[in-house]
Amino acid sequence: MDELSEKVTFIHAADLHLDSPFLGLAKSPEKVYTNAQESTFIALNHLVNVAIEKDVDFVLLVGDIFDESIQSLKAHVKLRQAFEKLHNRNINVYMSYGNHDYVSGHTHQVTYPDNVFIFPSEQVTTFNYPDDTQPLATIYGFSYEQQHVTTRKVNQFQLQNENIPLHIATLHGSLSGEGGHQTYAPFSLTDLTKKPFDYWALGHIHKRQILHDSPPIVYPGNIQGRHHLESGVKGCYYVELSKTSYDLTFIPLNALQFATIQLDVTSCETVFSLEKLLEQPLAKMKDSPTPLLVKLHLTGNEQLYEWERYDYLTEMINLINERYLLKNNWLYIYDVTTSIEQIDRSLVHNEHFFQALQSEFANESITPLLTQLYEHPQARKYLHRLTEADEKVIKQKAEQLLMNELLRTKR
Repeated sequence: MDELSEKVTFIHAADLHLDSPFLGLAKSPEKVYTNAQESTFIALNHLVNVAIEKDVDFVLLVGDIFDESIQSLKAHVKLRQAFEKLHNRNINVYMSYGNHDYVSGHTHQVTYPDNVFIFPSEQVTTFNYPDDTQPLATIYGFSYEQQHVTTRKVNQFQLQNENIPLHIATLHGSLSGEGGHQTYAPFSLTDLTKKPFDYWALGHIHKRQILHDSPPIVYPGNIQGRHHLESGVKGCYYVELSKTSYDLTFIPLNALQFATIQLDVTSCETVFSLEKLLEQPLAKMKDSPTPLLVKLHLTGNEQLYEWERYDYLTEMINLINERYLLKNNWLYIYDVTTSIEQIDRSLVHNEHFFQALQSEFANESITPLLTQLYEHPQARKYLHRLTEADEKVIKQKAEQLLMNELLRTKR
């Protein structure tokens, strides 16, 4: 075979999290909530359309196809319909299950078309493309049988047939030392680069990253953000791969995006000034190609406390949302947090009780207090682990509310 005939093209995607609940939006307007609930399925349709438009050889889906181990029938039907569209265009799918949709938790036995090849167990196995006497590529991978896979699965990846031109490894796991996600199937870059594979297709980390160039070691991120920690554009990679070269093209798939605005409102004399102050950051978002879900964080003086206490802030945000929801690519402020920077601490400087209280906030972690919640069989399905930034915001908010209430009784 010459180099041109040894080339393959494919879509590399991971972490589809079909049927994510978007629980934080349950009290949003119907338009917003419905769009959010359908967003993972819309992103899946975009993925299928891209694969067909690019006329790829195959699609790699590297773990966490579903958001939970117990999936809705709707999620399975939508996925089967997507696979049938690819089947009609002779596009194969190579798929694994991850820590969210591990095999032992499946309840619906759905039959997919014969273009779909699923890695069946935690033992690394292979499929050849095409499955004939002269395959161009071998695809390697495994599925999670249980939720927690903590062994170094990378050690099981061994080259099979050296006569096959291309070898592509799929691995749903954690780069050692990577924060923000629980550690599963850990590996180091050295673990991967010393293996004779032509491409490492990774999953699990939702932030898009190219960890290494030769061979390419790639996290595509998830295809649809699900909360404010997954902001920005989400999608997949279109890959052209030969033995001597490769080309990666990122393609957006998300149906909506999350964004964050941080705003200092110290200059606002009244809550009516807030709308004008918000005009500039909101104007920068008006050309977004998708609807936007915005988390707003306000910093200022103690007037913020008054705005919250009497619901002035809520009313103003509702008025702003009404205007921006009228657009096709709507914008909706779904969450508002505040930081009061100028609490008069001189009132408590010499009082032991308040000093002890401040020390508790500064030194204690809230994470141990949540252990039982994260271990609860139902609650843990709907929770993501708190990052250091999350914990800091929660502690600041709690301290501000408590201190203001206590100080109010002293004034």
